[in-house]
Amino acid sequence: MEKPIFSELHKARILVVGDVMLDRYWFGDPIKVSDEAPVLVVEIDREKTDERPGGAGNVARNAAVLGADVALLSVVGEDESGRTLEQLLKKDGVKTSLHRDPKIATTVKLRILARKQQLLRVDFQIPPSHEVLLDKLADYERMISDRNVIILSDYGKGGLAHIAQMIELARARGKMILVDPKGHDYSRYRGATLVTPNRRELRDVVGHWESDRELDAKAQSLCKELGLKALLVTLGEDGMRLYEAGRPAKPEKAKAREVFDVSGAGDTVIATLGVMLGAGKSLHEAVTIANQAAGIVVGKLGAVPVHPQELIEALALS
Repeated sequence: MEKPIFSELHKARILVVGDVMLDRYWFGDPIKVSDEAPVLVVEIDREKTDERPGGAGNVARNAAVLGADVALLSVVGEDESGRTLEQLLKKDGVKTSLHRDPKIATTVKLRILARKQQLLRVDFQIPPSHEVLLDKLADYERMISDRNVIILSDYGKGGLAHIAQMIELARARGKMILVDPKGHDYSRYRGATLVTPNRRELRDVVGHWESDRELDAKAQSLCKELGLKALLVTLGEDGMRLYEAGRPAKPEKAKAREVFDVSGAGDTVIATLGVMLGAGKSLHEAVTIANQAAGIVVGKLGAVPVHPQELIEALALS
């Protein structure tokens, strides 16, 4: 693919809705085994800490770095973590609409790493209140008017309690709707344009499969049942498989050269898909580019965005 494919990405006008969180990274070195319990003692280097947008925030950040016009709608707490998250997103060019719920704390995922390995993750989270979610639905209806792609990033934290209504509202306005799913009940995603489960997420819904043929049958059945235009299953080292109603599966081989960290890879995939589709690229072309983006991001440490130049260079080599 040629470089001009990236010249119109500014035409993608994306609204990301879902569960945001603040990712904190503490880096250090294991120095001994604790005298108190059979666990490592890690000495944290205070100069090597980092904070990044996570969840739907990471999706929005990825899309903005690629050059899209991105708005984000979500719920955070009335706290320092929520303010930090908003500042980080604005720095990346994301237009934020973050509802503040004083009854919750902003979701924070703290990762402790040593020698490029994640040793521990600690999560701090409280689901948002029903009242705040209803307010968000009203804002959502207003915000979708000038967007051509809606990305619903479901991390199962309560931020998408009204996702079925969100899909209906967006469909009625002719928007493309991409969903990164969570949980066992995919009926909530009925009528979406594209749903992007990973291997484990799909298996939780359709059951185990023994072959690609059996996977294809189960995926096509789910696609038909939910009235989706397409289903994209991400399979880690086995790449991806795209399913469209009435068409054979389209496999994409994995592009990873060396895997350091898979955290955030799903966010990168759906963000890249949304940007490419919003800029007028075909679904097949968007999937090919998203596959390249996934191969790049798993070679990085932590949830970080892929830049256009990285994609251009990777596509030139493919």
